[in-house]
Order: sequence, then structure tokens, then C-alpha cells
Amino acid sequence: MLDRFARFSLAISEIHRYWHKLAAEEMAKYELNSPHAIYLNTLYCYPDGITAAQLGELCGKDKADVSRMVSILESKDLVHRNTAGGNRYRAKLMLTEKGKEAAMHVRSRAILAVERAGAGLSDEDREVFYRSLGLIATNLQSLCKEGLPHQERI
Repeated sequence: MLDRFARFSLAISEIHRYWHKLAAEEMAKYELNSPHAIYLNTLYCYPDGITAAQLGELCGKDKADVSRMVSILESKDLVHRNTAGGNRYRAKLMLTEKGKEAAMHVRSRAILAVERAGAGLSDEDREVFYRSLGLIATNLQSLCKEGLPHQERI
């Protein structure tokens, strides 16, 4: 069991580290950091805009992180708030034209990275991998909410 844990932990850590390294290289062109890639990609998927709360939920980030990241993206003229109702908190966040261009660039580079990273996987392998990864993420989320069950020490 420990070997499985060690292999899983190491693989996840390496994937996370290498993803951030690649994303940081791409985001540096915009004087941004790797986490901004997720925000740009997510906003690109919602051309009519989404609220900061929705963005946080979709990106798995807390309110403070969303606020910081959106502020930076606004300062770079990549995102604007549509405050038609006058309420800044519920305003829809939308990519500017410059933001759309950056998001398209990041998306195309991400597609290339995912294709290269998955080299050697069959379509069946890929389907099993993503289904398994999704299930592990869901199970870990439940464990974080409920906590690990107590058991006797071995």
C-alpha cells in the first residue's frame, strides 16, 4: 500500500511541477504567472462572462485568490468587469480582445502540451486514465470534507 501511495504522490507532484513550469514559460510572455493560465482558459469558455464566484468555483480557487488574480488580469487589460447593474461584486468578468488573444495562445499551447504528454497512450488508455483521475479527485474531495475514518494502529 505504501508503494502505491509513494508512486501516486510522486507522479502527481511531478505532473503538477512540470505543468506549472510549462505554463509559467507561456505566461511569462504576458508578464503573468502559471496560475493565470487556468483563469484565462476558464474565462475563454464563457464569452458572455461569469461572476468572480463562478470563476472561483470552476477553477477550484478561494475568493481571495480569485480577487488577486482578476485584479492582475484587469491591470494587464486582459479582463474587464461588466458592471451593467452597478454591482461590482456580481459583475460579469469577461475577456478583453487582448485577453481573448492571450487565452487562445495559452489554449493552443496547452493542447500541444497535453498531446505531447499523452504520447503513447491509446484512446482506451486515455479514457480509463481520465475516468480514474476524476474518481480519485472526487474520492479525495469527499475525504477532505468528511475526514479520514479512524482505525486502529497496526
